[in-house]
Amino acid sequence: MVKIRLKRAGFKKNPIYRIVVLNSTTKRGALPKAQLGFYNPKTKEMKLDKAAALEWIKNGAQPTTTVSYLIANCDDEGKLIYKKKTEEKLSKKAKAKLEEEAKAKAEAEAAAKEAPAAEEEAKAE
Repeated sequence: MVKIRLKRAGFKKNPIYRIVVLNSTTKRGALPKAQLGFYNPKTKEMKLDKAAALEWIKNGAQPTTTVSYLIANCDDEGKLIYKKKTEEKLSKKAKAKLEEEAKAKAEAEAAAKEAPAAEEEAKAE
């Protein structure tokens, strides 16, 4: 089976990966069938021949999970579209406080919806 996977390059504690097409049984350092690009995880820099990668996938090559993520999140030029996480990490107390506020707000909305219905019933009688 042919796989599209990462081949490690670079030096100690500074990895740079090449995106290559290899047989699934070959070792990481073997000569690739094709080299599609590179990815630097430290600087989030990437250059990928997306058309060639999609062509290999169409012909039956299986990308690894990391490579499939990189292919899905790159533009037509082959550069990575990096999205920073905007979610804030909250403590347990802060999460509990937010949940209580959400419950109180939901109860207030439910009470506001029930009040006009109760008034209409009272007028009808």
